[in-house]
Amino acid sequence: MGVWHRVWRAVRASTHPTVLALVLLAAPVMAVQPDEILDDPRLEERAREISKGLRCLVCRNENIDDSNAELARDLRLLVRERLVAGDSDEEVVDFVTERYGEYVLLNPTTGGSNWILWGAGPAMLLIALGIGLTYLRRRSRGEETTLSAEEEKRLKEILDR
Repeated sequence: MGVWHRVWRAVRASTHPTVLALVLLAAPVMAVQPDEILDDPRLEERAREISKGLRCLVCRNENIDDSNAELARDLRLLVRERLVAGDSDEEVVDFVTERYGEYVLLNPTTGGSNWILWGAGPAMLLIALGIGLTYLRRRSRGEETTLSAEEEKRLKEILDR
């Protein structure tokens, strides 16, 4: 039995179901502070939806609602500020994007120069498939490369050591 299997069995045997339930319930806790929450439930819901698509610039791949970073708090307050001022969801996202750059979006746009990034993966895959197919075709034709007399002599020296 492997080491990890034994560790898993020990953890599983010693973990009380109540502890496991508490850990699972604590997972979705948001970083939004009570003083940030708007009085209007509709505006708060809009703010949460917008925040799901905005990246914490400190934590990288975490949205600003899940982050405890001070900058994420500032962004949450900015989003709510703009909503209270009467901006639409798109205007809020455009404002934040204009201020912090497109990196703040968890799902970047597919327009402009981003087409290069979006297309690079599939393009590399097609190139790799083309190279692989070319290699397999040449190999199946029986085009074998033969060694020169000097190369065979050197190979024999290496193998005889």
